[in-house]
Amino acid sequence: MNLDLILRGAHIITLEDERPRAHAIGILHGRIAGFDDELAGCTATAELDLAGATIVPGFIDAHCHTTWWGLGLESVDLQHARGLDELYILLEAETARLEDLGGADAWLHGTGFNHEHHGGAFPDIARLDAITGNRPLYLRHVSGHQAITNTATLALAGALEPGFEDPVGGAVVRDAHGRPTGVVEEAAQGLVQSLLLPYSREVIVDALDAATARYAMEGITSFTEAGIAAGWIGHSPLEVDAYQHARRTGRLHARAQLMPTLDALHEVTGHTEDLHGSTGRGLDLGLGAGFGDDWVSLGPVKVFLDGSLLGATAAVTEDFCGHPHNHGYLLDDAASYREKVTAAYRAGWPIALHAIGDAAIDLALEIVIGCQEAYGHNPLPNRIEHFGIARPDQVVLAADHSIAVTPQAAFIGPLGDQMAQLVGPDREGWLYRGRTIVDAGGILAGSSDLPVSDNSVRRGLQAWVDRRTSTGRVLGGVHDDGTPLEGLSPEEALRAYTCWAAAATGTAEDKGTLRTGKLADLVVLSGSPLDVPDIAALDVLATIVGGRFTHTTFIPDLPKGTPA
Repeated sequence: MNLDLILRGAHIITLEDERPRAHAIGILHGRIAGFDDELAGCTATAELDLAGATIVPGFIDAHCHTTWWGLGLESVDLQHARGLDELYILLEAETARLEDLGGADAWLHGTGFNHEHHGGAFPDIARLDAITGNRPLYLRHVSGHQAITNTATLALAGALEPGFEDPVGGAVVRDAHGRPTGVVEEAAQGLVQSLLLPYSREVIVDALDAATARYAMEGITSFTEAGIAAGWIGHSPLEVDAYQHARRTGRLHARAQLMPTLDALHEVTGHTEDLHGSTGRGLDLGLGAGFGDDWVSLGPVKVFLDGSLLGATAAVTEDFCGHPHNHGYLLDDAASYREKVTAAYRAGWPIALHAIGDAAIDLALEIVIGCQEAYGHNPLPNRIEHFGIARPDQVVLAADHSIAVTPQAAFIGPLGDQMAQLVGPDREGWLYRGRTIVDAGGILAGSSDLPVSDNSVRRGLQAWVDRRTSTGRVLGGVHDDGTPLEGLSPEEALRAYTCWAAAATGTAEDKGTLRTGKLADLVVLSGSPLDVPDIAALDVLATIVGGRFTHTTFIPDLPKGTPA
């Protein structure tokens, strides 16, 4: 038999019990055709000797924001500024650049702002106005749950009009005299986003092309887009079409599972048997989770229950340290969430509930467990996104009810010290857990929440193992022997970004491990993530999706998309 590609001379980690290791792999029509002795007598259109490099299953980022990040690649990068004076200099330079281009009305966009880098301070709106004048300004906080604007933008958004009221689940922050500070929180960001929406299909496709090309460089072969089509996280009501167009035109370089936001759904009717004797919330034609193909498909419905940890808006049962009488908040009232989410579930939608604080996690567990007990399981697993401050009882409850969770170990390095300071020593062990979730039998999916943290899977893998912050602190504490209380083994960390992420996204039949018949989604690494002292130091030598190279360094002349 003539295959499309055979890779030989490799150290292959399959994560399959029957054949955990191999040295050669064959690919035909985008799927794995066999290993080692099964390839005897086979020829191939292309054969490559990997000279001892390591092959692992393609990495799956189970929660990220691809379009948002792709659009932000053209924005002013604020993450490296230290002190507001440095930030103002960056904004002055960008204002001058835009003026040179003749764009008097062009927006000034910035991304990656973190108040911790500026002594906890936010930019002064008067200074921003002096820099930008009447030019609209939109600076995104690293958490994604806050943004910074100027007076011109607030005026365009109507926030300066007499009688203006904050939207449900958000706020235009004001000082003691009632004057806007320029900071907008949570759902209030939609006031600014509405001035930019909808983005055109071509703009979104360009963002997807740029973003997923970089995904390929990180070994990412699949991802879940955590919120499309509506709300402050969406970019166009036609966002699915943009993904499909990117795929058709060769500008989507990783497989995409798309989570519609709850706001994108509307009331639907059908036979009472199909909706359990009531009405539901969904999309027309009965479209639902799992609809699509191997490259673009619909996932669960994304629901924001609370805010962010860094912004101290996550809903918690105890005060944030340094923020007396602040328990964060839910973005809507609990009764409204119960009604709307249950209506979506009745219509067949699995649900993915953003819940960072333990109070929000309580509500998420209540809703998911209630839906599962009343209506059974829908096509894909139900999920709790982030699971950021999770009490021990919540870990057990999620595992017992097969609810997938997506805590981001990738946060630990750049943001761990901030998070620990906000929750204090008594709750630090609850932060973005690993070990206790696995020991409880839970479904733990690796993810980045890009652009809140970068999407270096190798760094994420190492963070699952050592849980070290940028100052060397081990988040959550250590055992007597010095090992992290919530740390994973290297193999468990790898599973979090492969087979466990596949289970959480309902795609384990085709992804997550290397087995004959599964999709040929592979990563070639410079060494084994199971054996090296620092996984983050490994190089991604090549990424293959469906038997086609989306990234390669060891064959410089091989163009992306070369068929295997």
